[in-house]
Amino acid sequence: MSDLSVITVPGQGAAPLGRSARPVHRPASGRGGHPGRPAFRALPWLTPLAGLLLWQLATQFALVSEPILPAPGRVLATLLELSQSGDLWSAARISLWRLAVGLMIGAPLGFLFGLLLGASPRAEDWLGPSFRAIAAVPALGWIPVLILLVGIDEALKVIILIKACFVPVAIASRDAWRAVPARYAELGRVLGLSPARQLWRIRLPAMVPTLVSGLRLASGQAFVSLVTCEMLAATEGLGYLMVWGRTLFQMDMVIVGMIAVGAAGIALDRLLRGGERALRARMGDDG
Repeated sequence: MSDLSVITVPGQGAAPLGRSARPVHRPASGRGGHPGRPAFRALPWLTPLAGLLLWQLATQFALVSEPILPAPGRVLATLLELSQSGDLWSAARISLWRLAVGLMIGAPLGFLFGLLLGASPRAEDWLGPSFRAIAAVPALGWIPVLILLVGIDEALKVIILIKACFVPVAIASRDAWRAVPARYAELGRVLGLSPARQLWRIRLPAMVPTLVSGLRLASGQAFVSLVTCEMLAATEGLGYLMVWGRTLFQMDMVIVGMIAVGAAGIALDRLLRGGERALRARMGDDG
């Protein structure tokens, strides 16, 4: 008799379907299926290093004017100067606080609204068209109206960020709910799970990949909206730091702001990836 597979029942562990189920042995490999050799680990750094080399050559041979494209050494000196003075950390702290507020308010609201649209066809019929119309307008398209309504204070940035986070998370939640196979809900009823326990033990683990993708998309869009909003209507933050550098025609300050924004974006993405792994482990999913 051939060996059969093993099925995992939520809350009850692995249940064998056959008498002898052989474990699957996977070859040891690094992320993406490549061997964990230093050569493969260095691949992601090739593009930044090549760009840095071209940048250095362009400034060294005066291919681009120095005021327009300062040398990497000058940018590094400006980065250290702004770090030591505290200006860079102050701008980054203000921007990250605004982003955190937008995510903490917009993401839960989007999650609940997406569940409502996914679980209720009537809610989709009533609220779906209005939601799609609002989602079609970029977050930055609301700035002129919001400036007239709330001014250029913190409320403007927070509202823009809430909207930027709300829409992607709501769409991801709605699609994730609809993508869960109907047999999963039937399994929960067969096991006698309450609706809340079905949501936690069956639906949410199946929805996690789509939800996290939506959250990462929301954080990226919110960060872009934040920096742009700070460049247009703010007196603090990383976006304002870049505008101030442009006003003074100090492109090294502008590039430092760009580096800070990129580093913050990478750190946020890694934080969300770690949160996804922790959530999967909490729910008993090793994948």
